[in-house]
Amino acid sequence: MSPIESLVNNTIRPDVKAVASYHVADASGYLKLDAMENPYHLPHPLREALGQRLADVALNRYPAAAYSTIKQRIKDTLGVPAGYDVILGNGSDELISILCMACAMQDRRAVVVAPTPSFVMYQRSAQFAGMDYVGVPLKADLTLDLPAMLAAIAEYKPALVFLSYPNNPTGNLFAEDDIVAIIKALDRNGCGLAVVDEAYQPFAQRTFMHRLPEFANLVVMRTVSKLGLAGIRLGYMSAAPQLLVEFDKVRPPYNINVLTQVAAEFALDHVEVLNQQAAALRAARADLTAALARIPGVEVFPSAANFILIRVPNSDDANAKLLAHKVLVKNVSKMHSVLANCLRITVSTPEENSTFLDAFAASQAA
Repeated sequence: MSPIESLVNNTIRPDVKAVASYHVADASGYLKLDAMENPYHLPHPLREALGQRLADVALNRYPAAAYSTIKQRIKDTLGVPAGYDVILGNGSDELISILCMACAMQDRRAVVVAPTPSFVMYQRSAQFAGMDYVGVPLKADLTLDLPAMLAAIAEYKPALVFLSYPNNPTGNLFAEDDIVAIIKALDRNGCGLAVVDEAYQPFAQRTFMHRLPEFANLVVMRTVSKLGLAGIRLGYMSAAPQLLVEFDKVRPPYNINVLTQVAAEFALDHVEVLNQQAAALRAARADLTAALARIPGVEVFPSAANFILIRVPNSDDANAKLLAHKVLVKNVSKMHSVLANCLRITVSTPEENSTFLDAFAASQAA
């Protein structure tokens, strides 16, 4: 064994060594429909104005630690209830990590519960924080198995329950009454927090944000990535003020850089443009769903997100043929048995959707 191998074995946690890195495919030269990004740029005049705003940023100074300006803009623009604050994160990934670190106990193994399949960072963040993770399988139709979720809450007394709303990678909205039942069950069992992850809220147009005053154990988390700002990596979450005080102790200082802060403030000054883009993508989602449903052998699942999940006769073969046409989608068939032969496709512009449909139709006909 070499010295460096010995060093790794003696210093790196075995569970970290055993897990694969989070993989992001190289999209160079491909039509990129695998990452749920907004395909639209800001209009050119706004890009010029943003460039000037960014040019004036004091890059030699640390960010304002309280982030009061951008936080106020988020609260005023994005529906945070009066009297509630937000915490900012470097994307929603950092917020998930903050929640797990704040709730991981040192004297016992705290538990995270989430439906599965869902966003992979719930499990990874729980693991890295030293928590146990319990995944509760979705039903065959991809809906929430409420009795199983309630049983898991009663058995494991979780510190956190993550609920992606709508869910990734399935795209469906869990029933609102089911989520309320989970929130109440956590309270009744005297355990933890329900975290409703609304990353795709601009496309679902459904939210629990306004219900924060109703439930003391509710956390609502969002990101501006899907709204059209994936490149600046900004997430935010809100909860009861007493909870935010504790979460903020875990948040790294200066975790949001000044370029992200200024770009987000500028975008929220022009949020109507982003809302128009989201509306266009919702319309395109309906068109793409209908077109896919007309292809023989393709099962299309309902989506409230900016992506569509489909089942095909052979997902590996279909994915390989799409790659040959330089089209990149997400083959999720290995994530869980309920996703057998499933592909996830980002909804894009009419032109890119048409290009995808041509390539996909060819892949199914061959």
